[in-house]
Amino acid sequence: MKTAFITLSQEGAALIPRLRHEFGEIDCFVHESVATAAECGRFARVVELTGELFSQYRELIYAAPCGVVVRSLANCVDNKLNDPAVVVMDVRARWTVSLLSGHEGGANNLAVRVANVFDAEPVITTTTEAVKDLIVGIGCRRGAGCGQIVEAIQSALGLTRMPLDRVRLLASAEVKHDEQGLLRAAEQLKIPIRFLSMAQIASCQQAVSQSEFVRKSVGVPAVAEPAALLAGRRTTLLLQKTVFNQVTVAIAQESFTL
Repeated sequence: MKTAFITLSQEGAALIPRLRHEFGEIDCFVHESVATAAECGRFARVVELTGELFSQYRELIYAAPCGVVVRSLANCVDNKLNDPAVVVMDVRARWTVSLLSGHEGGANNLAVRVANVFDAEPVITTTTEAVKDLIVGIGCRRGAGCGQIVEAIQSALGLTRMPLDRVRLLASAEVKHDEQGLLRAAEQLKIPIRFLSMAQIASCQQAVSQSEFVRKSVGVPAVAEPAALLAGRRTTLLLQKTVFNQVTVAIAQESFTL
């Protein structure tokens, strides 16, 4: 899957090394007015560049104002089954917005993937995703298998009598970002996984169950509960951490304002 990153600013260009480190193959394009040491393509007008890239890439990531990107896409958009996934992030990497082809094109997942790189907040407005209200926090022993993790998630949901289609996100600590069983479980369940920084987890203000073993293993006293609570908004624990062999699961529920 071909991915392109486009930015018009010095601050945006500074994001390139981390994107390349995490994404591997990614083509980067920086406005010709920006001085950067990064190896990248150059462009004069973002509208013209977008017209060229739109049919060549399956994922477009912009570090630019949303208004600029919307105007650049205006003459390119065809339909949600063919258009590439488009994500917009602010140049300080605070938010990653799923802008176009969120569900069918994969922009929702892409927004979470980019957010994981920068410890940013993914913004997803697709109705079928926005109505989901469960966050499943996961801690696991190193090397835990995909099957074990999927079974643990299903068992935890069974304890709460909640269906899988209510789950908006899986969540864990950034130290688990390369845990293959966890990544494959998210892929199998077709649920995005959010990795929170260790600093975020350590700063959780809500009361969570703590473990000296977890503290010695990963440097924080808990993973599943704080990950579940912090990955969502207005959350409360629906299921405290529950151990299923090598996997620990906690479930938080978000409270909607309406």
